[in-house]
Amino acid sequence: MKKIICASVLASALALSAGGAFAEQLWNPHLRGTDEGLIAGMVPPKGVYFINNSYFVSWKEYDGRGKYMGYKLDGYVDVPIVIWNPGFKVLGADYAVAIAQPFDFTSLSGPGVASGNGHWGTYNTVVVPGLLSWALPGGFHVKTGLAVYVDDASSSPAHPRTDGGVGSGNSFWTLEPRLGVSWLHDGWNFSVDLSFDYNLKDTKTNYDSGNIFNAEYTVTKNLGKWTVGLGAYQQNQVNKDKLNGVKLPGKTRLGYGMGPILGYNFGPVSVEATYNFNITTHNDFGGNVMNVRLVVPLD
Repeated sequence: MKKIICASVLASALALSAGGAFAEQLWNPHLRGTDEGLIAGMVPPKGVYFINNSYFVSWKEYDGRGKYMGYKLDGYVDVPIVIWNPGFKVLGADYAVAIAQPFDFTSLSGPGVASGNGHWGTYNTVVVPGLLSWALPGGFHVKTGLAVYVDDASSSPAHPRTDGGVGSGNSFWTLEPRLGVSWLHDGWNFSVDLSFDYNLKDTKTNYDSGNIFNAEYTVTKNLGKWTVGLGAYQQNQVNKDKLNGVKLPGKTRLGYGMGPILGYNFGPVSVEATYNFNITTHNDFGGNVMNVRLVVPLD
């Protein structure tokens, strides 16, 4: 397995998914669809790698029946990631750590929203203290790990902007355990990447964001320097948001999407693009999504 392909097993990042209550719940921590195209069950070989995700959306808000609510969110998220495999094993598994500091541009429009609220800011820092990957018989690989989203966004419900626009991140911590499984054979990559966002209470606004299950699916084939395939995602909130300990009605979010994957290996650098067509979105902003991933070995 080429080093550059293995390097793209991590896209541990970050959300552009504003929830229905602008003043409180803004973002789903995990950026939907961003792990499509990756080898979910592996960490890269020994070394240091730079990964950059460029994520583009133009989304609309939908209610619990999937009806458009009149609000539109245009956004761009850039997610630079550094991942390091020091070259030793833990419990028989390859070990790696990573850190990401996303930043984003968001512009909200709709009834009662002030114009000209487009805004650059920094999202919550994401620290991955450990990833463990086991190579199993038959071409199978399994990876597990934990991502921690730090409460340090430049603007958030607890630190709102003055122009009435969407904040750049959340004002709470999130713990995200992860599990990836891959089957690799003759240039094929069949992968499932699962994660669960356990959102800690926002003690500054007394708001509890519901926990979220994320799943991303990949089927790709390497054809020389090219990679082609299909990806899909699902994102399901498993319990309702709470404000002051009271459950909020109709706030369980879900979203599904699917689309093509195309990549090219230039040698030491690889580029891969995914495009997801929105299938359905409820109680959330949603729409078509494009992500372009760049992978560069640093040593």
